[in-house]
Amino acid sequence: MALPDDVEAKLLERLTAREPRAFNELVTTYGRRVSALVFRMLGNRAEAEDITQEVFVQVFKAIGTFRGESKLSTWIYRIAVNLCKNRSKYLRVRHANEQDELEAVVERVDLGEARRANVAHIERPDEAMAGRQVEKIVQDAILKIEPGFRECLILRDVEELSYEEIGQITGLAAGTVKSKIFRARAQLKEIVERELGEKIR
Repeated sequence: MALPDDVEAKLLERLTAREPRAFNELVTTYGRRVSALVFRMLGNRAEAEDITQEVFVQVFKAIGTFRGESKLSTWIYRIAVNLCKNRSKYLRVRHANEQDELEAVVERVDLGEARRANVAHIERPDEAMAGRQVEKIVQDAILKIEPGFRECLILRDVEELSYEEIGQITGLAAGTVKSKIFRARAQLKEIVERELGEKIR
């Protein structure tokens, strides 16, 4: 996701100078990945669209406070994760965290979890349907993982960030990040296997 350091530095200069085209480039560069991350975190398409917009509003407002202590992309992810946490708490209180169906045709982001579920490359239509069903099960399973574990799993296995980057985003020590990912994977495996078992029965 991250831009090369020199490109990011120039973009940051233009953002700090409040150049309108720079913000358009920022959204073009990071919008799709932020949207995918937020959707994975919340599981609701409408909520994900709202939060994605709010991420870039906050970036626009706070860009002058960015000190370059992490990559720009890491900082954006931190804002996205924090907004997702706050929104999830609100939705839990309101009992409004209904899960969206994954759209059949969606900009695909590789699912590390799906690979772990041994989903092979699919050619036949009946197998393609089965593959989408498994992906839906995996997405639903991710949303059933404890929130503190879920964010680390998504950042590592879907977004493929380093432990260091995840630590910068979440504020957790590297050992804690690894522990949470390990436990999240165990939870995911248990949930997916149970759901697949129920589908077969």
